[in-house]
Amino acid sequence: MDARFSTYNRSLMRGPMYWKGIYHLFYQYNPKGAVWGNIVWAHSVSKDLITWDALEPAIYPSKPFDENGCWSGSATILPGNKPVILYTGLDPHNRQVQNIAYPANHSDPYLREWVKPDYNPIIQPSPGMNTSLFRDPTTAWWTKGHWKIIVGGRWKKHKGVAWLYRSKDFKTWIKARHPLHSAPHTGMWECPDFYPVGENGLRSGLDTLRVGPNVKHVLKVSLDETRFEYYTIGTYDLDKDRYTPDNTTVDGWAGLRYDYGNFYASKTFYDSKHHRRILWGWSNESSVPNEDIQKGWAGIQAIPRSVWLDRNGKQLLQWPIKGVEKLRKDKVDVSKLGLNQGAQVEIHGITPAQADVEVTFSFESLDKAEPFDPSWTGMDAQTVCGLKRSTVLGGLGPFGLLTLASEDLEEYTPVFFRIFKAQDSKHVVLMCADASSSSLDPLPYKPSFAGFVDVDLHNKKLSLRTLIDHSVVESFGEGGKTVITTRVYPTKARREDAHLFVFNNGIEPITIRRLKAWSMRRPLRMNNNMHY
Repeated sequence: MDARFSTYNRSLMRGPMYWKGIYHLFYQYNPKGAVWGNIVWAHSVSKDLITWDALEPAIYPSKPFDENGCWSGSATILPGNKPVILYTGLDPHNRQVQNIAYPANHSDPYLREWVKPDYNPIIQPSPGMNTSLFRDPTTAWWTKGHWKIIVGGRWKKHKGVAWLYRSKDFKTWIKARHPLHSAPHTGMWECPDFYPVGENGLRSGLDTLRVGPNVKHVLKVSLDETRFEYYTIGTYDLDKDRYTPDNTTVDGWAGLRYDYGNFYASKTFYDSKHHRRILWGWSNESSVPNEDIQKGWAGIQAIPRSVWLDRNGKQLLQWPIKGVEKLRKDKVDVSKLGLNQGAQVEIHGITPAQADVEVTFSFESLDKAEPFDPSWTGMDAQTVCGLKRSTVLGGLGPFGLLTLASEDLEEYTPVFFRIFKAQDSKHVVLMCADASSSSLDPLPYKPSFAGFVDVDLHNKKLSLRTLIDHSVVESFGEGGKTVITTRVYPTKARREDAHLFVFNNGIEPITIRRLKAWSMRRPLRMNNNMHY
């Protein structure tokens, strides 16, 4: 079980950037084992975000200001095309402090060596701060004559906070009197990310420095307590240096997520080569540590995604980068396939353990949509999915894919939609990726991940794209409105013994308007030279 066309590592991803024709990925890595500890900033490079080569670690504990650990951070490109890294170090007292590192040689496009100046740390926790809850500096932006960054933290009464710091020279940093933003009852904010998006609905991204008209901002935080992330879309007031979320999204644990599954510690960067914003996230194992140690690795990077603002301005859209399609082979094309209640139709001609599947489902009527139980109001989608699994007969749905299925269906991971009718006559679309039936092994964590899909059903169709890679199933509902990544560990549905089905367990007949599926090749290199 390895991530054949994902770039894998053993811990959280930090500091992606594009510089001098090379994509750089820095990430926390334990060179001594598949469990947490001995963390360094590993460094891999690519020219296409698909094929990767590992270099020597960029940063590792070596100075008093990071002698107890080099933790998360970000990369920034300064004027003159000069890259710099900001990162959290643990000092001799195990305080979390913010440090800076520069390339030793700007003429080296691979940035193999980094230097940590002795004037570190550049930011220390202020009096009254919890020194163990002060980490993960962001990519910097420039406004009103100052560089700005935020650092994640937790303040009094369980308040999550994005501490704001300013600098004129990128060396001396002053804490602002107020945070960029905070939210009550959210706990520690890890790995914050703050960036602009265009309001035109186009897929093109914006440089982190971009401000002005027709620009909204996104603030994403990773929640240490729930191990989920949420984001808001809002307005950045340049004069007050404050961010205010729009009233269209929840600012808290129930807020919008990039991904409603196993996806954490994400980071975006602006790809100046293709004028897009790339989102990258870490998908940890759902297996137990002893199994991770046995296989020798743990944790992968999910497929890089383009991310942009939906035309409605209410949420982000995501889609796998175009380069993933270069790995496709052995195309299968199915159209106008009817699925009555109880139908399970196998898709032949591809390698189901490593596949890319795009499918559009349609239906004649919404009349059979079952009522949305009023008692579910306030429940998250994952709880509803746990009540309404793929095996529970419905009116309109469940319908979708059975991925990584054994021939006898003792193991399978369904990815599916189910449509409800609410009391206000509006329809509620639930998307699930349910790992509960994924493996006969009782040890892994097997949740029913789910999210609601904000979609207009007037054309009576829904689309799904699913990338399958052995232990990883990444699914994009309705053009990337809702995304779910799940980790599964089949004992029977492995490699050539894996199968793929389309299914319908609802009363309303479903039509596969179009299904396109491909086997996926392994990239030429995926950190194969990582031996340090």
